[in-house]
Amino acid sequence: MGKTRLLVIDPNKSLVNQMIEYFQYKDIEIVFKAEDGNEGITLIQENRKEIDMILLELILPKKDGLEVLEYMMKNNIPIKVIVISSYCTEEIIYQVSTLGVSFFLIKPFEWEELEKRIKKVRDQKENRYIPIGERNLQESITKTLHELGVPSNLKGYYYIREGILLMIDHKYMKKITKLLYPEIAKKYQSTVSRVERSIRHAIDISWNRGNWDLMEEIFGNSVDMEKAKPTNSLFMITIAEKIRQSIPQIRP
Repeated sequence: MGKTRLLVIDPNKSLVNQMIEYFQYKDIEIVFKAEDGNEGITLIQENRKEIDMILLELILPKKDGLEVLEYMMKNNIPIKVIVISSYCTEEIIYQVSTLGVSFFLIKPFEWEELEKRIKKVRDQKENRYIPIGERNLQESITKTLHELGVPSNLKGYYYIREGILLMIDHKYMKKITKLLYPEIAKKYQSTVSRVERSIRHAIDISWNRGNWDLMEEIFGNSVDMEKAKPTNSLFMITIAEKIRQSIPQIRP
């Protein structure tokens, strides 16, 4: 199998250059790049047979990402698309799902996470719509962590997000040290002790800068808000259970 050839449509030159550098020695190659929707559509028109996948930001000059997707659907262009954007309201995610997008990856993300998603989408036999439960779950986790004030530039943010996602599966709930931390460490090529410390650091910062009313709503029944911060496991378990209850598709 040759390299997966990407078209990246994103006005953030720095991000795209970092992406090119990251994929330089991997089986993924950015062969085309565009900074606005018009340029992206032109590249699709002229090079569709040389593009295996498109990474698409929604917020673009001239024509936005939705218009690019609508053009592709209208002209029956079956290139797989991963949306990469921080603009992730429920209405927007629903719209892109109806336009045949393979996945919605919320910014900020780590390069390893993007690479993994590209390979997973690449190996799908057919394009697909985003499952309702999957997109609602990711959006809910990200929104909750942002509102709680967990800084997205910390490694602990990604470890917490991954931990909550794994905890939706009950087998991880009571095996934090034996299963959860090793799983996160393996994915991010870290160690269990570093994962634990990074999560602790992110929670400590969140407790000092987050939405206090939301914290009390989520954790008020679990810890004494005046005296204690939740443990790593309690922090993730409580959020996972709250999200599980709020999304009917993932209730056990």
